[in-house]
Amino acid sequence: MSTLNPQDAKAFGKVGVLFGGRSAEREVSNMSGAGVLAALKSKGIDAHPFDPGQRSLAELAAEKFDRVFIALHGRFGEDGSLQGALELLGIPYTGSGVMASSVGMDKITTKIVWLHQGLPTPRYAVLNAQSDLAATAADLGLPLIVKPPHEGSTIGITKVSEAAGFKAAYDIAAALDDSVMAEEFVTGREFTVAILGGGATARALPVVEIVAPEGNYDYQNKYFTDDTKYHCPAALPDALAAEMQRIAVQAYRALGCEGWGRVDVLLRETDQKPFLLEVNTSPGMTSHSLVPMAARAEGISYEDLCVEILRTARLKMKG
Repeated sequence: MSTLNPQDAKAFGKVGVLFGGRSAEREVSNMSGAGVLAALKSKGIDAHPFDPGQRSLAELAAEKFDRVFIALHGRFGEDGSLQGALELLGIPYTGSGVMASSVGMDKITTKIVWLHQGLPTPRYAVLNAQSDLAATAADLGLPLIVKPPHEGSTIGITKVSEAAGFKAAYDIAAALDDSVMAEEFVTGREFTVAILGGGATARALPVVEIVAPEGNYDYQNKYFTDDTKYHCPAALPDALAAEMQRIAVQAYRALGCEGWGRVDVLLRETDQKPFLLEVNTSPGMTSHSLVPMAARAEGISYEDLCVEILRTARLKMKG
């Protein structure tokens, strides 16, 4: 494996790879970060691990990193809070800025923006302890999906097929989040679109189809089994794949995302219409992860992908 030209590698300066953290996705973040760290080192970059879940912001400042690669997932890493701290510390970082990270982590706010932009996304309802679950089920129909809107990696998500199971699903999500979202269940194939860049330069990588056992793409099937199958490029008519990429990039831009990300899409079985599910502003970089898979389909190695993302590290706030 070739390293970068020593001068190019040196130009990155001292690089921190931030992983671990305090969210429910810590285990996955550790795997992502270990992969990114090894990749950057293999290219001759002066990269060092840093776990914000175990070390303080004062220690982060003391490390005097010239830039950082964020390989954190979920709260306190993907939700804008860390991005704000890095802006205050003046440390350039990969991925989206404070606002886009915060909005992207909130599935409810994401839907509001997408719907305002005329983008297709499944119907939903916001629930609390006083909500009429029966009325929600009647409105959205069964089955439906219940999820905590600020978690990732399918944590706390339940498919409700019968009204009797709605309350238990609500309780599972409510234990993880202050608000709960019920979402219309769209029957069809599951896809994801990885995106690199930002603004006018944002570009979609080849579409990946996800075929999980019995359609259950849960935490275990995402990261720890080989039972889930992936097809990249997905077996789709060219026009449909292009449309899926187009709306994914539009959805990414609508939230102000940059650097890199991934937009999850469902293709409705009845009419082959794509629906946007959510955006990931700090996607997984594990051996099972989908952004590296899509990059490989375009001839970009894992190591080169990590370098390309690192190149985009910057402070987003001017002042």
